[in-house]
Amino acid sequence: MPTLAVVDFNIVCATLGGFIALFGLVSYLLKEKFYLSEALISLVAGVIFSPHAANLVRPLDYALDNTEVLGTITLYFTRLVLGVQLVIAGVQLPSKYLAKEWRSLSLLLGPGMVAMWLCTSLIIWAMVPNLSFLHSLAVGACVTPTDPVLSNTIVKGKFADKNIPKELQKIITAESGTNDGLGYPFLFLPLFLIRYNEGGYHQAGTAVGMWFYETWIYQIVLSVVYGAVVGWIAKELLHWAEEKKYIDRESFIVFAIALALFIVGTCGMFGSDDILACFIAGNVFTWDDWFRKETLDDSLQPTIDMLLNVTIFIWFGAVCPWVKFRHNSVIPIYRLIFLGILVLLLRRPPIVYAMHKKIHQIEGKKHAIFVGFFGPIGVSAIFYLYITLEYLRTIKDVEGNQREDILKLEEIVTIVVWFLVICSIVVHGVSIPLGKLGLYLPRTLSQALSQDSDQDNNLALQTPSSSGFFRPANRHNEPGQYGITIPGAVYRVGRSVVKGNSRNTSKRTSKAPSPRDSSPTENGMRGETMERSGSVNHEMHNKGMLGVVQPGNPVGRDIRFVDEVPRNVIKKEEPEVL
Repeated sequence: MPTLAVVDFNIVCATLGGFIALFGLVSYLLKEKFYLSEALISLVAGVIFSPHAANLVRPLDYALDNTEVLGTITLYFTRLVLGVQLVIAGVQLPSKYLAKEWRSLSLLLGPGMVAMWLCTSLIIWAMVPNLSFLHSLAVGACVTPTDPVLSNTIVKGKFADKNIPKELQKIITAESGTNDGLGYPFLFLPLFLIRYNEGGYHQAGTAVGMWFYETWIYQIVLSVVYGAVVGWIAKELLHWAEEKKYIDRESFIVFAIALALFIVGTCGMFGSDDILACFIAGNVFTWDDWFRKETLDDSLQPTIDMLLNVTIFIWFGAVCPWVKFRHNSVIPIYRLIFLGILVLLLRRPPIVYAMHKKIHQIEGKKHAIFVGFFGPIGVSAIFYLYITLEYLRTIKDVEGNQREDILKLEEIVTIVVWFLVICSIVVHGVSIPLGKLGLYLPRTLSQALSQDSDQDNNLALQTPSSSGFFRPANRHNEPGQYGITIPGAVYRVGRSVVKGNSRNTSKRTSKAPSPRDSSPTENGMRGETMERSGSVNHEMHNKGMLGVVQPGNPVGRDIRFVDEVPRNVIKKEEPEVL
C-alpha cells in the first residue's frame, strides 16, 4: 500500500525547490523594481522555514543533535559557496586587473583592513562586558573582510548599471575577493597569543613565530602561488583543448565551476587558504581576457551564483541562533543593538573616506560614502566564525582541561558575529529601496503639486462669458474661439497636418490620404502611428526579439527577458547621481 514518506530529504527538496520556483516568478520585480536583495529575501524565507516557525528545515536534526557537527556542516557549506563565488569574481575582472590596480588595492587591503580590524575590535571591547582586548581582536577579525557574496549583489543589476561606474564596480569586486582570503592573519595573531600567552603559558615569541610561518607562509603565500599555478595551467589546457576541438560548449562553460571545486578540495587537503587561492586562480585563469569574453553572454555562472546565494541564506536563516540574541549570559540585547549600529557606521566609512582621494576609482565624496557604507558582513564572517570555534576547541590549559575564558569567548564570538551578519544583511538589503523611496517620493509629490497648480492656473485663465462658454482671459495667446486651444506650431506636410516644431518636422514622412480619410488632422495622426509602429518593429528585429537570427542572438530565441541585453545592442541610459 502506498504510504506517506514525510522524511527530511523530501521535505527539504520540496521546500527549497518550491521557494526557488516561486521566487523566480517574481525575481525581476523584487530585485530590479523594488531593489530587494535575494540575500535578504532568502534569509527571511529561512526564518519562516526554520524550527522557530514552520519547522520545515531542521538543521540540528540533520546534524544528529550535535552542535559541533552542525558547525562543521555550516563551515563546509560556506567554503563551497565562497570558493565558487570567488572563482567567478576573479573571472569577471578584466585582463591583468590585479597587476594594473595594485596601488588602489594595496590601500584598501593594507591600511583599510587594519583600520577596520582595530575599529571593530575597539567597539566590541567597549560594548561587551568583561571582555579582554585580545579576545575582542579575535572577534573583530571575523567581521573584518567585506563579504564577496553580498558585495556581488551590490555591483550587479539595474541599480548598479545606472548608479555605480564600471571602474568602481571592478574595484569593489577585486577588494572583496582579495580581502576575504586575507582575513587569516588578522584572526590567527590573537588566537595564537590566546593559546600560547594565556592560561598559564608565557610564550609570546612562539605565537608570533607560528603566526609568520603558519599564517603568512603556509596560508597566504602558498595559496597565492598555488592558485596562480593552477589558474595558469587551467588556462593553457583550455586553450589547447579548444584549438584541437576536443571540448564541447557545455564543458567549456562549466570549466570555471569545476576549477573552483578542484581548488577547494585540494587546498582543503593540505590545509592552506582555499578562499584566496580560488580568487587568484580565477583572475589568472582569465589573465588574457579570452575566457571572460567568450562567456559574456553565458548565463550558467549567474545561475549557479543565484542558486548558491539563495540556498546559503536560507540555511543561515534556519541555523542562526536567534534565541541567544535575547537570552545569553555575555551581552544584553540593547548592547547588541548599539554594537551593530556602531560597527556599521564606524567600521569602514571613516577609513575609506580618508583614503578616497588616493584611490582614483572613487570619484568624489558621494562615491567614498557609498564604498564605505557598502562593505557588507556576510558569508565570509560565518566562515571565519566556525574557523575560530574549531580552533578554540583545541586550546587547553596546562592540565589539559577546557579553559573557562575560552568557553566564554566561544559564546561571545558566536552571538556577536551572527548578530552583525544579520544586521548587515538587513541594513544593506533595505538601504537601496529606502534610498530610492526617499528619492522618488519628493519628486512624485512635487510633480503632483505642479500638475494641480497647472490645472488651477488654466482654470484661472478662463473667465465665463454671458453665453456660458469659456473665453481665454489672455487675448495675446488666443488661437481660437470659446477657449478651444490649438497647438502653437502646426505644419502642413503634403496633405497631412503634423503637430510639432520645426526641429522634428524634417523627420516626418508625408503620405497621401486615402479617400476614406475625412480630416487632414486625423490622417496625419494615423500616418504618424503607422510610422512609429514600423520603427518599433524595426527596432525589435534589430534586438532579436522577433525570432530573427542576429549576430548577438545565434540561436534565434523568440523570448527576450527584460534583464537581457543582446551583444549587438548598447543601452544608452543617463546615469543617476549617487
